[in-house]
Amino acid sequence: MDNLLCDELVQEVFLRLPPSSSSSVSLVSKRWLHLHRTSRTSLTLRLTGDDSTLHSLRFLGGPISASSLTSLSAACTQLTSLCISLSRPLFLMWIIGFPKLKELSIMVCSGGVGVEQGNDYGVSADEDSGAELGLESLCLSGIGAGDWGLGWLWRSCRKLKKLQLKSCEGVGDGGSFSSFIMCLQGVEEVELRTCRSILDGVLLKLAENCDSLASLLIYDGGSREGLLRFFSQCHCNLQKLDFRLPLDLKNDHLLAVATNFRSLSSLRLQSCCLVSGEGLKALGTAVNSGLEELALINCDVVEREPGLLSTLGQNLKKLKKLDLSYNEMLFDKEFMSMLVSCNYLVDLKVRGCKGLTNASIISMLKSCKRLESVDIMHCHGIQAEAIESFVLNSPQLRRVQVEQCKISDFAKTWASHKFVEAVA
Repeated sequence: MDNLLCDELVQEVFLRLPPSSSSSVSLVSKRWLHLHRTSRTSLTLRLTGDDSTLHSLRFLGGPISASSLTSLSAACTQLTSLCISLSRPLFLMWIIGFPKLKELSIMVCSGGVGVEQGNDYGVSADEDSGAELGLESLCLSGIGAGDWGLGWLWRSCRKLKKLQLKSCEGVGDGGSFSSFIMCLQGVEEVELRTCRSILDGVLLKLAENCDSLASLLIYDGGSREGLLRFFSQCHCNLQKLDFRLPLDLKNDHLLAVATNFRSLSSLRLQSCCLVSGEGLKALGTAVNSGLEELALINCDVVEREPGLLSTLGQNLKKLKKLDLSYNEMLFDKEFMSMLVSCNYLVDLKVRGCKGLTNASIISMLKSCKRLESVDIMHCHGIQAEAIESFVLNSPQLRRVQVEQCKISDFAKTWASHKFVEAVA
């Protein structure tokens, strides 16, 4: 009897109950308790005539019901960006009510149950149908392996340019990728954060169905085999790679990147402890003319292999952005040997590099005259007098991040007159 009515109808009944009796329905079952709490979630906006042109809304105070979102669509017809949290099961047809929506972010709250296969609760009467949504950016967080109903969304996002998946264990529809691949044609940017259980499948579908991919970010997930298969089979023109993969990224992956993605302009590695100098040198040789951004954050290969940074500097002379943050055992000699060749740097970060001293600041002044932004926070070996000299003698400097106690009053005054932002 409890399952005869779909969740939305039960919630509608709850909304019509008098206040004196509405609270007792939560005692019937766990499902009713969840639906009662969800039905009482309200989104109240006081709109004037001018406010109806609201373009962006971010509301993460709690899960919002589909009926509240339907009401919102009637009042905010010009909304282009929406960030909300929803509870299970997922009802997504309300998106049609926002014809100008370009950016959508949904965080699925824990708890609740997914829709069983074969039930179309508020999703779509025709399993193969889809709408023409104008979404260009989609971010989904917390999608579970048992969540159904996302197939309609994938089929309706034919104009998608950016896709973000965070802490997801599935792509909906019981793990099937048949609908998911329909949104990939035309996608240019993908971010996958803590999606280990589905990452290999997503990468495989990207390699097979997405020739437009230009930027890929992967944090904490994947397998060595899945990554290698993607790098070897993908035919897109990747320009930006950003990885935080402590135990998954190895030299054979970097060698595959060097072979297939020679137009790479940005490479960011964080905590990739299994990478060695061999892979980085091969990659640096392959993309030497095009790489403009390099980040080796907390990568012990920087400290483990002497001469690596010097070789990278000689191969990557067009670098504009360099981030070597949190390499605590990076010392002046190795750092300075790279700076000698990096004359085009405009952005430099060495936050948390405790082994650097004033000598590195002098080298920055001599070799990097185009620097506009510098982060030298928590570099204990760099003293106030060196920072003052750097601020006074860097003609292009516009932003410096350093501890407040290391900036003298004279340096602060000089910086303010030269429109240099000093951030502590």
